[in-house]
Amino acid sequence: MPAPGVSMQHVLQISRKIDYGLRAMIFLAGRYGGDLMPFREIARKIDVPEDFLAKILKTLADAGLVVSQRGAGGGYGLAKPAAAISFLDVIEAVEGPVRVNVCLQDEAGGEHDACSVAPSCTMLSVWREGQERMLDVYRNATLADLAGPRRHPLPTID
Repeated sequence: MPAPGVSMQHVLQISRKIDYGLRAMIFLAGRYGGDLMPFREIARKIDVPEDFLAKILKTLADAGLVVSQRGAGGGYGLAKPAAAISFLDVIEAVEGPVRVNVCLQDEAGGEHDACSVAPSCTMLSVWREGQERMLDVYRNATLADLAGPRRHPLPTID
């Protein structure tokens, strides 16, 4: 148990890096086609630390999801339409391929090098199904969906 006041990262919890990357991309999606925005202003608007966001935006630029321009009038913008960028695109650009269990990381090549019991493991099919369902949700959620009107309106209180 962590000491009082110390938070603990849960196993399946989304990292701050992913959270901040998605928030920045959704923010930029709301501005697609507009002027580029300086990273400091993005950080201020979405309330994230500037230094951390600068690193994340560089990673997203390297992945081809955002464009960047230095100098006056420079900043960041989406590299393609928001409808063409999925949650999964952003997550994998920021953190790499998503795997719910180490035993699934080498499956694409038919190998199970990461886990010696994978060939006889009874949990493998559950991990695989859980991962595919999760990835389907992330693949089907685009920045355009999230930058527009709320997908699930908040309930009203009478």
